[in-house]
Amino acid sequence: MAKNILIIEDEGTLRESLKRIFLKDDYSVDTADSAEEAINLIETGSYDVIISDIILPGISGIELLNRLHEELPDQIFIVMTAYASVETAVKALRAGAYDYIMKPIVHEELKQVVRNALRQRQLQTENVLLRREIGKTYDFSSIIGISPALKSVIEEVRKIADTRSNVLLLGETGTGKELFARVIHRNSSRQAMPFIPINCSVIPENLLESELFGHVKGSFTGAVTSKKGLFEEANGGTVFLDEIGDINLSFQIKLLRVLEDQIVRPVGSTKTLKVDLRLITATNKDLDREIREGRFREDLYYRINAITINIPSLRSRQEDVPLLVKHFLDKYSQELGKEVEDITEEALKYLMNYHWPGNIRELQNVVERAILICENSRITSDNLPKSVHSGNSFGKDSVEGKLSIEDYTKAFIREYQSSHNEQQLAGMLGITRKSLWEKRKKWGLGKK
Repeated sequence: MAKNILIIEDEGTLRESLKRIFLKDDYSVDTADSAEEAINLIETGSYDVIISDIILPGISGIELLNRLHEELPDQIFIVMTAYASVETAVKALRAGAYDYIMKPIVHEELKQVVRNALRQRQLQTENVLLRREIGKTYDFSSIIGISPALKSVIEEVRKIADTRSNVLLLGETGTGKELFARVIHRNSSRQAMPFIPINCSVIPENLLESELFGHVKGSFTGAVTSKKGLFEEANGGTVFLDEIGDINLSFQIKLLRVLEDQIVRPVGSTKTLKVDLRLITATNKDLDREIREGRFREDLYYRINAITINIPSLRSRQEDVPLLVKHFLDKYSQELGKEVEDITEEALKYLMNYHWPGNIRELQNVVERAILICENSRITSDNLPKSVHSGNSFGKDSVEGKLSIEDYTKAFIREYQSSHNEQQLAGMLGITRKSLWEKRKKWGLGKK
């Protein structure tokens, strides 16, 4: 995991000596000879640890600590002084210093204090992550199904989970690509570090770089403070970029640099930060076609697909529908406080024969809705939405009564767009509103 240190010391020989000892241990090190210079560096970057002399020309180390503690309360700050004064030590600790070390500096002692500080920060991060994940398990048992198509994918994931390779997950919307990404992370050596999911299609293009790379104070209108980017927050862990096919060419170049050099440059900063990331990406787009049509960079494609895994659609694993229904029955009955424990054979047959254009996400929505309106302990066919009942009626003009996923989705939108708003329609299909808009535009389906 990359470690960034700032050393503030006005005595040049000591400053360079301290820089060398940390560079030998693979830290990224910046130095400053005054608090004023340090403030400029801090405004254009971020540091895991700041080591500062107390006695400095101009602003003192204690004054700098007080100022930083207000703006960056979690910043690790270690002070050095030549004055063996308990009063000075207490003053520094009360101002928010992590620890206090006396001059002349013993290199191993200082290195140990830094290691302890970083370890404590890591434990705090891990505890926060664990609290967030209470009740959530992302081992292989969280992938529900017995179909050969699913079992084959699970075996692939087992083989590649604990590697450093970047992974590209391909599959239709709603097939569970984020779940697979989480399972890969949880079964890797990075499992104790952050897993940060980012949906590229819902972050406006003008904010994507700031969200991922961070920004420095004053770099654009509204940047009233410096902000860590999500890539830096994920340092040591895994970043999941969903809908990577939606990012523009300009940002693709910047993402490629992160993958090649493992560095990020916050917006408005002249500094780069080292990061240690594993990237998992996902898309429902045909990236080969996107490359041919000039919308996706070929060099980035080769970087992200060291390993490619195809997630099967729900209609290709229909034998998994009863297990998924049971899972969602248990989940939403408990969450909604309703005693709905079963489903009739007729209702299950409807679900088994449905085409599921929105895949598992659509099935999840259907079961949740059915539980909400169910008036007894069993879901019946009357509790299922129109889309499930009329699912086969769209196939009258197709071969053997079956439609392609694209034809089905087109017919579904045409049928229900007049009776449902955009959010409802997108939810029923298990897609985003942006994807719904794109499909309407492509097929000339104006809102009625």
